[in-house]
Amino acid sequence: MNWCSTLADERLVSVHAFVDESRRNDTYLLAVALIDPGQLTKLRKLLMGLRMPNQRELHFKKETPARRKQILSTLGSAVVQVDVYLACCRKGEERARQTCVARLTDDVLKVGVTRLVFDSREVRDDHDLLTIRTTLGKSSWGTGLFYEHLPSENDPLLWIPDIVAWCYGAGGDWLRRVQPLMGNVIDTRKP
Repeated sequence: MNWCSTLADERLVSVHAFVDESRRNDTYLLAVALIDPGQLTKLRKLLMGLRMPNQRELHFKKETPARRKQILSTLGSAVVQVDVYLACCRKGEERARQTCVARLTDDVLKVGVTRLVFDSREVRDDHDLLTIRTTLGKSSWGTGLFYEHLPSENDPLLWIPDIVAWCYGAGGDWLRRVQPLMGNVIDTRKP
């Protein structure tokens, strides 16, 4: 049983979720890091310590392979679960993203998420907000779910789903290295 299922069953603590995306060919990846509130400060400090001098944020695509390995090695013992949602982009990237956002919204409620933070895409953030509101329906105010978009430099915890999404998309040795952080893979492409 994974730790999020235990949390959802016991309802002892709220869970915070941080979301970022990646794309590989026709596959859209949306990664969500599920973090216990007791780990938030510790993980933020750990991530801030991984930045190079004058680096505002970690963005895995921009890191060298040696730095990627160092970052993954450091994060290997972190208490976090990152689920990855997959969708097909053949009918458009935004449509694929919103398929993932709708499924993710349902799933985070099941594990007791009270704060859902997306890496901001600026003007396109409204698409996510509409999908979340539609998915929650009339009960949106009663779910206790607070959701927002932030630039990734505003919260280092947004770097975790960026790292996992990049590694999952790259596959091979990168997927092997990110396994300690991996949770569930939800493939919306399957009927």
